[in-house]
Amino acid sequence: MDHFVQWFRQTGPYINAHRGKTFVVLFGGEAVEADNFSSLIHDLALLHSLGIRLVLVHGARTQIAARLHEAGRQLRYVNGLRLTDADDLRYVKQAVGRVRIRIEARLSMGLANSPMYGARLRVVSGNVVTARPLGVRDGVDYGFTGEVRRIDDRAIKLSLDHEAIALLSPLGYSPTGEIFNLSAEDVATATAMALRADKLLVLSEGAEWRDPAGQLIRELSPSDAERLLAAAADRSEDTVRHLHLALRACRAGVRRVHLLNRRVDGALLLELFTRDGVGTLITADIYEGLRSATIDDIGGLLELIQPLEEDGTLVRRSRERLEMEIGRFTVLERDGTIIGCAALYPYAEEHLGELACVAVHANYRNSGRADALLHFIERQAHGQGLQRLFVLTTRAAHWFRERGFEPAEVADLPVEKQTFYNWQRRSKVFLKNLTAEE
Repeated sequence: MDHFVQWFRQTGPYINAHRGKTFVVLFGGEAVEADNFSSLIHDLALLHSLGIRLVLVHGARTQIAARLHEAGRQLRYVNGLRLTDADDLRYVKQAVGRVRIRIEARLSMGLANSPMYGARLRVVSGNVVTARPLGVRDGVDYGFTGEVRRIDDRAIKLSLDHEAIALLSPLGYSPTGEIFNLSAEDVATATAMALRADKLLVLSEGAEWRDPAGQLIRELSPSDAERLLAAAADRSEDTVRHLHLALRACRAGVRRVHLLNRRVDGALLLELFTRDGVGTLITADIYEGLRSATIDDIGGLLELIQPLEEDGTLVRRSRERLEMEIGRFTVLERDGTIIGCAALYPYAEEHLGELACVAVHANYRNSGRADALLHFIERQAHGQGLQRLFVLTTRAAHWFRERGFEPAEVADLPVEKQTFYNWQRRSKVFLKNLTAEE
């Protein structure tokens, strides 16, 4: 009981943060056929009840393949793109319609003694996706296979404003009245971009992205994602396709894209209401969470740096000293917790600045956060007219060397700093020239 109370209290900040935000959720036809599909529906209903504006985009690849097989036909691909002739389209419409109706039926449930009791969800579908044909490419006519031309974001927003869930299928309509077979990924990405959605959540059938040590990669910048894709020869088609999707969406203004393993029970809830989640976040907000420290951050700073002071990595700082120097600090905050910090002490006459107290919580190291802090301080120093940064370190010499700091002598420090140099600690001195790019 105590565990539940503690957990429920901890969800408060996330509930407040997500209320009123627009999330696009993509899931494939495999999810609809899965044994735990009811659990996914219950989780979506819960998100809606918490004030999240939901746009659901479903796939139907599994159902289309099965329907074509029943009819003695096959879904054909050329150069990775589907071919859809007039006969195929008839079966595609049947399969997609069945999936959409099945989802709507599940979202309409409200039985007593079930998670859906009292939900009274309204689901809106419609012709909000305008499509065009892929046409003839390299001599191949793709028929009624199309691509998204435009999303009627005004119509979707109107539905969301009236507290309905928008449900989009992988079909699009042309101004000439034709219907086109679309990729659900294309629909979801275009919708998230048109709505400027706060999040695009992708429930993937592929394996998670993991580092060489087998650990889940929790966060990627667009440049990190590009590097992964360049070396993704052994990854599944779904995994690669969804990372391409995330990269495209991020660069088009979607702030956060979450890649989740559909088979993880409660993946949406775990990703949205726990600090670290269970998926991979792709975000272009490299400096998100970075801000100037305030006096209210003293407790969090002490908790962060004390382990590093105890093992000798950082010089000890008292609470009183932190309070006096709090204006020098930049903190990196995640969900109300300080997970990183750095400080800048300017020596204006010498056009030098000291980079000090660079620290990142153990759970978030090797994730680019220390680099983000360093870049932020460098830009701050350059903005103050400083030409060089120096740092004193006993444990992190290689890290600073790899980021452009060069070995220096105590005599290269500002005179005031030389006076207070701790010869017993024997910290090594490194200097870095700041360029206009900083």
